[in-house]
Amino acid sequence: MNVRPPTGLHHVTAIAGDPVENLRFYQGVMGLRLVKKSVNQDDPATYHLFYADGEGHPGTDLTFFPWAHAQPGTPGVGVVQETYLTVPPGTLEAWEGRLLAAGVRVDPITVRFGERALPFADPHGLRLALVEGPDPFAFTPWHDGPVPAAEQVRGLHGARAPLREIAPSARFLTDVMGFERVGEEHGWVRFVLPGAPAGGPSGTPAGGAGRILDVREDPDGRRGAWGVGSVHHLAWTVADGEHQVALRDAVARAGRRPSEVIDRFWFRSVYFMEPGGVLFELATEGPGFAVDEDPSALGERLILPPWLEPYRPRIEAVLPDLGGRETADASAAAVAP
Repeated sequence: MNVRPPTGLHHVTAIAGDPVENLRFYQGVMGLRLVKKSVNQDDPATYHLFYADGEGHPGTDLTFFPWAHAQPGTPGVGVVQETYLTVPPGTLEAWEGRLLAAGVRVDPITVRFGERALPFADPHGLRLALVEGPDPFAFTPWHDGPVPAAEQVRGLHGARAPLREIAPSARFLTDVMGFERVGEEHGWVRFVLPGAPAGGPSGTPAGGAGRILDVREDPDGRRGAWGVGSVHHLAWTVADGEHQVALRDAVARAGRRPSEVIDRFWFRSVYFMEPGGVLFELATEGPGFAVDEDPSALGERLILPPWLEPYRPRIEAVLPDLGGRETADASAAAVAP
């Protein structure tokens, strides 16, 4: 591995159903701030909603394409099965109560690779797990949110995906992306990007919050398919354009056919499939979500990249009304103690 690895997850993008329900849950129940209200740049008639910490730091960002009339996703090999979110140690019981009060069915608290985890599904079937651990990235609380700052989601912890074969993905992850294989438990193999997460050690199976990918071999599993309730892609952070191009070149040499660099305005992106079929992205740290909005007003109005701005009237005419902050506040009030 001659190229510097990614530093961790940048964002995870999933497919949702109704956008209002999505907003109510992630802002009103999960307490994530809507930091960018935009559109899918490849399908501008669809929202692209970005939820993150109080300032929209890379690594805290869970994003959604809400396709209200799409079919549910099909679980299977090559599709992310579950996304992990980091929460502070000792907060899972509070989160369990909050989710139950919101009508969410949760699984029992469990321990995975030495970390306490609370698995559940969002209203559209997306599988998530809250995992207690150190803050994986720079984090700013959302002080106007419905969740106490001491309990708020700190960022992306990792993800798990079943694969038909582990070996090709393992070689790619370690030889090209710079992951380290650090442990195996109940058939799941843990890969972690190097570097100590903020506030915690590295080099142990439980370490690496924000840098984790767990995979399991399922040779007879059917191929999964994207749809409502499934993860679309995992984005990994690169520092800048030079880092991105160097890693893109390494991916190309490995035969993974990466896309050209695509300007997403708030970051630049390269996309490719890892050998097991999971869609990866390399996303730059900047320029960030405050490049076109006041940081105090992130997510309050529809933001379009400059090349879509001439089509604003047409785009706004087909997008559903999200109801503003009051939509999320109503959900927050419903689960308040």
